Amino acid sequence: MSALDRLGEYVREHRGGLLTDFVFALAWVTLVNVIFVVVDGPQWAYYMLMLAGVLAYFGFVWSLEIAREGSG
Repeated sequence: MSALDRLGEYVREHRGGLLTDFVFALAWVTLVNVIFVVVDGPQWAYYMLMLAGVLAYFGFVWSLEIAREGSG
């Protein structure tokens, strides 16, 4: 099995999760950029908010898992 076949298989298996990850990352980066265009804050705060996106992502995924367990 070639690397391209393995990649295709991985994408087919994890399509929903990859899409969720991409949408969250896109929304977070867009939000932080819009805030800093409007506020014109310091560079260190920009990087801290981008880093906070990692924690926000795991909180988001954790809350999705809890919601799925509660509904099923």
